[in-house]
Amino acid sequence: MLHMLRMETKRLRICPATRDQMETFVAAEPDGELKKAYTEMLSGCLQHPDQWQWDALWMIGRKDGTHVGDLCFRGPGQNGAVEIGYGIVEEHRCQDYAAEMVDAAVDWALRQPGITCVEAETESGNHQSRRVLEKCGFCPAGMPGKEGLRFSGQRIPCDQTDGEWAFRGTGQA
Repeated sequence: MLHMLRMETKRLRICPATRDQMETFVAAEPDGELKKAYTEMLSGCLQHPDQWQWDALWMIGRKDGTHVGDLCFRGPGQNGAVEIGYGIVEEHRCQDYAAEMVDAAVDWALRQPGITCVEAETESGNHQSRRVLEKCGFCPAGMPGKEGLRFSGQRIPCDQTDGEWAFRGTGQA
């Protein structure tokens, strides 16, 4: 089933990691917080293999096989929302890989049964990540999350109501 889950863009292949890949990734992670998060993701995959795509670390690679980053989903929640998180390896930043990947992830997620929107959070000082989300059509939701400014999206134009931005994204980079 995992081999059927794949996103492809003009330059990238995005696939959920296998158990072995996730175990290797966890073992190699030097940051304690990330190691904990990746361990929880692997545990979720093992406990709910039928929901692997929502718990797994997804590997982002160029079509020549070069690893450029990773992404993950959290959810879906009861309201049909999933959250994405992502990172690009430092030497591959500023090449629009993040926007290309986020756009593909949003498009893929919104095609899954029951998914109504895609959300993301970014630290207020992380201007590059915020720019990626905005480039992909996301708008600030007007409320902070655990990790910073919260974004959320559907494939409709942004609206501003009651002084706060509704989180909606076109998903088009």
